Amino acid sequence: MTGETSDKNKYTLLLYALLGLLSLLRLYYISAGPFELSGDEAHYWEWSRHLDWSYYSKGPMIAWLIYAGTALFGNTELGVRFFAVVLSALSSLLLFRLGRDMYDDRTGFWAALLVQIVPLYSVFGIFFSIDSPYMFFWILSLYLFWKAYQAETAAEPRGETTIWWLLLGVSAGLGLLSKYTMALFYLSALLFMVFDSSARRLFRSPGPYLAALLSGCVFSPVILWNAAHDWVTLKHTAGQAHLAEGLQISPGAILDYLGSQLGAVTPVLCVLILLALWKGRKEEQGSFLFWLAIPTLVFFGLKSIQAKVQGNWALAGYATGFIAVAELYLKNLPAMTGHKRRLVISAPLVALLVTALAYFPLAIPLPPDRHPVRKMMGSREFGKALSTIHREMTAKGPVFIMSRYYQQASLLSFYMEGNPVAYCLPFSRRMNQYDLWPGFESLRGYNAIYASREEGDKRAIDSTAIYLKAVFARCDKQEIPVSTRLGTMKYDLLTCYDFQGLPPERLENF
Repeated sequence: MTGETSDKNKYTLLLYALLGLLSLLRLYYISAGPFELSGDEAHYWEWSRHLDWSYYSKGPMIAWLIYAGTALFGNTELGVRFFAVVLSALSSLLLFRLGRDMYDDRTGFWAALLVQIVPLYSVFGIFFSIDSPYMFFWILSLYLFWKAYQAETAAEPRGETTIWWLLLGVSAGLGLLSKYTMALFYLSALLFMVFDSSARRLFRSPGPYLAALLSGCVFSPVILWNAAHDWVTLKHTAGQAHLAEGLQISPGAILDYLGSQLGAVTPVLCVLILLALWKGRKEEQGSFLFWLAIPTLVFFGLKSIQAKVQGNWALAGYATGFIAVAELYLKNLPAMTGHKRRLVISAPLVALLVTALAYFPLAIPLPPDRHPVRKMMGSREFGKALSTIHREMTAKGPVFIMSRYYQQASLLSFYMEGNPVAYCLPFSRRMNQYDLWPGFESLRGYNAIYASREEGDKRAIDSTAIYLKAVFARCDKQEIPVSTRLGTMKYDLLTCYDFQGLPPERLENF
C-alpha cells in the first residue's frame, strides 16, 4: 500500500514540477521573446478596454480575462497573455485528475503531458485567443460531467450529486461565454446518454436538466446583448458558416481539414488517438471518452465538405483522446517491444519536435515575406515611429488614429505611447466590433493619421488614399520602414488634415 501511494505521489509531484517550470519559461518567453501581439490578440485587448456582456463576433470571456491580466501587469504582452499560461497549466491538471479518476495516475500523467506537447494545444499556452479559456472550460466540464455521472451510478446522496451537476452547468455556461462551439459539448453529452446503456439512467435524473438550465442562465447575458444589437453575432456566425451558400461539395476543403488535423496533432499521434478511442468505445470509461470526442471531430469533418474549416476548430475533440491514447498505448510502453514500441515512442517525440519549432519559428528557413510569424513583428517599432509623428501633429491640433483593418487599428492603439483610441475606417470591409462603438461622428475638423501594412498591395493603399482625400481637406502619403529580424517591413502612412465627415455607408457583409 505504501509503494502504491508513493507511486501516485511520484506522478503528481513530477507533473506539478514540470508544469511549474514550463509556466515560468513561458512567462519569460512572453516577456523577453521576439513576438509581439497578433492582430487578434490586440483586438481582444481593445475589447477589454470596453467591458461588455458580449461582442460582435465572440462572447465576453476573453475580454474579461485580458482585463484581469492587464490589471496585474499593465498594457503589456505579458498582461494580455498571462492567462494563456495559467489556463494551459490548469487544463493539464484537470486532465490529470480526470485520467486518474477514470484509470490511474500514470494514465492521467501522460494525458496531462500531451496537452503541453501537442502543437494544437501547446500554442495556446503562450498566445492568447478564445481557444485558451474554451479548452480550459471544456476539460473542466468533462471532469465535472464524469464526477456527476459517477455520483449517479454510485447512488450517492442527492445533495452531493446535485452539486456536481450545478458546477457542470456553471462550467458549460462559462465555456459558451468563451466560444460558441462549446455547444458541441452538450451534443456530445447527449449522445453519450443516448448510446451508452449505463448512461441512459441520467435521463431519469433531474441533474442534466438542472445543469442545462443553469448553463443557459450563465449564457443569457450574451443573448440579451445580441437582442439589443440587432443579433449581429448571429448574422456574423451565419456568414462565417456560409449558410446562405447552401450545401456545396468542396474536396479541397476536406483535404485541408484532414491535413490540418494531421499537422496540428502530428500524424502518428492523431492516428493513435482515433484508434484508442475506437478500441475502447465498448467499455464504460472508453464510451465516455469516445462520445465526448468523436461528435466534434465528425461535425467539423462534415462541415469541411461545404466550406473551409480552420485547423483549431476541432480542438476540443482531442481532449478525451489524450486520455484514451495514454491508457491504451503510452502507459504500457515498458511492456511493448519491436515496431509497436518504436511507433508509440515516436508519437509524443514528433509532437514535441513540432511544438519546439512552433516556439522558435525563426529557425525555420522560409522566405521573410512568407514567414508565418511575419505579422507578429514590426508593430512595436512602428508604434514608436508613429508616436513621434503623433506628438508633432498633436502640437498643432487634435489628432485621431485610424486604419482600414480592425487588427491593425488595435495594434496601433496597443503599441503607440499612451494607448490612444484608434478607429477602423468603414471602407471596403465587413462589419466588426469598431462599428458598435462611438465612431467618427464627433471628429469633424480633426487631423488624422492613417496607417497600415499592405504588404506590397499598391492598389489597396491607393484606393484608400482616394477615399480619404474625399473626406479630408488634404492627405499626404509616405512609407515608414521598420527593421525586424525578418528584414525591413514597410508601413503605409497617410497624414490627413481637417476631417470633413464620412459619407453614409452601410456595411452589409457580416
